[in-house]
Amino acid sequence: MVGILARLPESLFQELTSRLQSGGLIVFVIEIAFLLVVIAGCIILVQGTRRIPVQYAKRNIVQGGKMMQSGGVRQYLPLKINAAGVMPIIFAQAIMFLPATIAQFLPGMDQNNGFLIAFNDIRSLPYNLTYFLLIVAFTYFYTALIINPQQIADDMKRNNGFIPGIKPGKNTASFIDTVISRITLPGSIFLGFVAIMPAIVMLFGVQQAFALFYGGSSLIIMVGVILDTLQSIETHLLNRHYDGLTSSGRIKGRQGYAMASM
Repeated sequence: MVGILARLPESLFQELTSRLQSGGLIVFVIEIAFLLVVIAGCIILVQGTRRIPVQYAKRNIVQGGKMMQSGGVRQYLPLKINAAGVMPIIFAQAIMFLPATIAQFLPGMDQNNGFLIAFNDIRSLPYNLTYFLLIVAFTYFYTALIINPQQIADDMKRNNGFIPGIKPGKNTASFIDTVISRITLPGSIFLGFVAIMPAIVMLFGVQQAFALFYGGSSLIIMVGVILDTLQSIETHLLNRHYDGLTSSGRIKGRQGYAMASM
């Protein structure tokens, strides 16, 4: 994150200088405003969750020689809209480098080949369309790797928890899997648009160095790390009985699939 932010002042200055030379200061202000909108959308993508209500049955426990009741409360299982984070973009970028890399090892390959030119230009339609589809596919793939609905259902059943209206066990796992599939679709599409946003703004004359801050892995890393840092700081403050960094006290990072209280 520090390395990415270190490039921001120089890129911002170059873009400002370029706009001043062309008499487009208002355009530069619009670019900054649009960048803030994109960052806000990225924050929503990183923090967005679908909360599934989970009810815990009451049970009697013996503590200190006394019979006490535990459970009987409703909590929520937060499923992130973008559980895969920045990994789909990294995977897709690696795949997009393959055509040019393979061409270097093929003797007689014409470097003016239309296919190679299209996939070496980050502003071309074939490049961005393929890039977008790869991100959507890798988002589903990586989400399936890191989230196991059957394990979540088993943990809930072991702790006497259940989703209202859904039978514990296999039915719960199937329900969670369906919900994950549904929320991953808009999350993957949104992530795909964030990834190709630099190419879109470059079509409007934004310099490439500054355009990279409008999306891609750079923006996801910056937003995610900053949110994680704020969450850690707020957790330490709250543990020491201080007020949080914000009045709401609801800063959330990228990690954590623990049960969130109502």
